[in-house]
Amino acid sequence: MSFDTDAVVVGAGAVGLACARVLAGRGLSVIVLEKETHIGQGVSSRNSEVVHGGLYYPTGTLRARLCVQGRRILYPFLEAHHVPFNKCGKLVVATDASEIPGIEAILKQARVNDVEGMAELTGAQARAMEPGLRCEIALLSPESGVFDSHGYMLALQGEIEDAGGAVVLATPFEGAEPLAGGGFSVRAGGAEPTSLTAARLVIAASLDAQTCVALIEGYPAGEIPKLHYGKGVYFTLNMKAPFSHLIYPPPIPGALGTHYRRDLGGQAHFGPDLQFVDTLDYSVDPARAASFYEKVRKFWPGLPDGALVPDYAGIRPKIHGPGEPHPDFRIDGVEMHGLEGLVAMFGIESPGLTSSLAIGEMVAGMLP
Repeated sequence: MSFDTDAVVVGAGAVGLACARVLAGRGLSVIVLEKETHIGQGVSSRNSEVVHGGLYYPTGTLRARLCVQGRRILYPFLEAHHVPFNKCGKLVVATDASEIPGIEAILKQARVNDVEGMAELTGAQARAMEPGLRCEIALLSPESGVFDSHGYMLALQGEIEDAGGAVVLATPFEGAEPLAGGGFSVRAGGAEPTSLTAARLVIAASLDAQTCVALIEGYPAGEIPKLHYGKGVYFTLNMKAPFSHLIYPPPIPGALGTHYRRDLGGQAHFGPDLQFVDTLDYSVDPARAASFYEKVRKFWPGLPDGALVPDYAGIRPKIHGPGEPHPDFRIDGVEMHGLEGLVAMFGIESPGLTSSLAIGEMVAGMLP
């Protein structure tokens, strides 16, 4: 059967672009549909831009495997495409004795996950690296870092287009129907609505994933996980950045905790926290600074009053609610939904950005 294109990918964030890059690199014709007027305007543009080492994630999960695999290929990709990054390393700190068992459990998990270079430091060793830090012990993850996520996505787009693919902006996905002989008829909206046929369909729509799959004829409603909005706000510092490493507290339920990073321009940021919300509200309430002072001063007692300034907010596409266990990534193929040639992704939050190149390889491998 002849198709208009070999593959349609819905969503031009980091994960969607990474999937399209692999498919286009294999000689397939690929079209990426993006409802916004620029790439990476959703979850991919409202995060910490951290390259995660892969420390925390439970043994055997997609998050553990894809984070480590993705990180190992991400740095060479960034270097080859001249995308700025800083492999600054991360310190995960116990600020009192009660947190030490949790930190030691993270070290054990990191080694199970095959994270390279992990080291346990005494408080004195950590403070020698970062004066002003308060901690009883710390873990050093030398493979962690920060990078220019938008530059990364532009590099992905460049590879797609160099291979003959297209990233079509301001063109929302409006539904699809499986064809009798295989493949899909895909409807796209925007200023010039159209339909096209494709042998393969990838839903990488993040916060819109559930909405998109509900528009695919024959997709089983019972296999669509409930979406929860996990909002996290950030505050920036109105003074010189105090640390060169990433500084992380022990994780909290559903997130890695309010952490510190110095961005590529030298600016210090703290966040995100976690609130479950009902709407896509990206405002930052200045009153939330009070909880940030409390959290940050546990590892940086020298934070002055009045030094935190509202920064930005992100909303994560969570597939668990408050008090529920943090589930794995959902990367659903034919065995889950029964539709050959379709991969749908749900709950791709942290460490999704770090994992994106590996996710792209996995998704391509799931398609005929």
